Amino acid sequence: MSQRQIGVTEVALRDAHQSLMATRMAMEDMVDACADIDSAGYWSVECWGGATFDACIRFLNEDPWRRLRTFRELMPNSRLQMLLRGQNLLGYRHYEDMVVDKFVEKSAENGMDVFRVFDALNDPRNLEHAMAAVKKTGKHAQGTICYTISPLHDTEGYVKLAGRLLDMGADSIALKDMAALLKPQAAYDVVKAVKEAYPGTQINVHCHSTTGVTLVSLMKAIEAGADVVDTAISSMSLGPGHNPTEALVEMLEGTEYTTGLDKAKLHSIRDHFATVRPKYKEFESATLIDTDIFDSQIPGGMLSNMESQLRNQGAGDRIREVMEEVPRVRKDAGYPPLVTPSSQIVGTQAVFNVLMGRYKVMTGEFADLMLGYYGECPGERNPEVIEVARNQNKKDPITVRPADLLEPEWDKLRAEAEKLPGFDGSDEDVLSAAMFPGVAPKFFTTRPEGPKNVGKTTEQLEREKKAADANSKAVRGPISYNVTIGGRTQTVKVEQA
Repeated sequence: MSQRQIGVTEVALRDAHQSLMATRMAMEDMVDACADIDSAGYWSVECWGGATFDACIRFLNEDPWRRLRTFRELMPNSRLQMLLRGQNLLGYRHYEDMVVDKFVEKSAENGMDVFRVFDALNDPRNLEHAMAAVKKTGKHAQGTICYTISPLHDTEGYVKLAGRLLDMGADSIALKDMAALLKPQAAYDVVKAVKEAYPGTQINVHCHSTTGVTLVSLMKAIEAGADVVDTAISSMSLGPGHNPTEALVEMLEGTEYTTGLDKAKLHSIRDHFATVRPKYKEFESATLIDTDIFDSQIPGGMLSNMESQLRNQGAGDRIREVMEEVPRVRKDAGYPPLVTPSSQIVGTQAVFNVLMGRYKVMTGEFADLMLGYYGECPGERNPEVIEVARNQNKKDPITVRPADLLEPEWDKLRAEAEKLPGFDGSDEDVLSAAMFPGVAPKFFTTRPEGPKNVGKTTEQLEREKKAADANSKAVRGPISYNVTIGGRTQTVKVEQA
């Protein structure tokens, strides 16, 4: 039986730890797995972008550009892949077109091959320039459809968006399911419809595992014609993360499809991360499977960060209220998909609404979302909430592409960066400062100290294990039972195993 090759994108080095442990994994905990990842037979290796850039300079004192160069050096045979937020790049606002050009150019120079370009609102206007910038470098431009569910989203709309992305020059189309909302039949229907409308188009499917149904969705997507699917090695999978790579391989055995992945290499990668993951336990989400997400639509990375946010406010017990509030806030905003940055914007506003009263306090970002400064949402926004936003931000709503309102800013950004202590003069440092102006200045001054690992050391884990074993033995004394035999009651002591 001839088998169709199914490509696999391994996400352990980026989205897996972003979703499972708030993006805290240190580079030193990844390097020893890179040789096996490089030779396992993946279609691509996702290792950069998303929240990793922010986490590197905010928490890990690590230069994200150096991380990319290190991955390039350690995985010379792999397509390196990143997640790029269109006109937002990796920050939380829109950047002027020349800045987008510079970022893509520098990312390609430092080793990036595949750019998965998305917009949190699925607004094509926010994708067009970033896609053109990727095409200019000769790298792979992957146009992305953010999958979501609402009264306004349907298969026909997703097919239409795929067409717009292909018109922009997309080399492939990614169906990105960040909240594990893609049910099996919907996966089949969307992939089949895009394949029929645009024959020969490569389709990549990205799912999280939070709702427990999406491994089946990957199978149905493959049956409908999907070419590449995203998974995470099993020791870095499940919960708000992704479906296990090895489970996909086994699922396809005996079918007309094969991944061609090297199982021995996968086992080695699995074993490596099995020793690494316990170091970051304190950052992990408690969520395993939650079908309520079909209502709240909270993606994995947002869930773990929102739980942390509530715990810091002493309100960890109110997560359920926030999850119920998220759909109401989303409706008010015109049903945007929930993916960075819209997920953080909507999620944080939901937290504020629960803790302080509905829209008693509105974040500046949510006000801008309501006023159109992030782009066009699929549906109409709540006019009452628009008025609150207008009064707070002292701005009128807009309907143009947000970046069209921006003045050229590259020279200004460089001039500002040059004033910062520790600035190294590179375009890469200018871009770091531009995307994270509140964090980069401190990072530049501490960078000479080198990266830091926020996970627990091997010694700490061993001490904790010994303490737990000692405590278990102390608790594990003999148990006494009162046993009545022949009318006489006697006490029997039994040692616990």
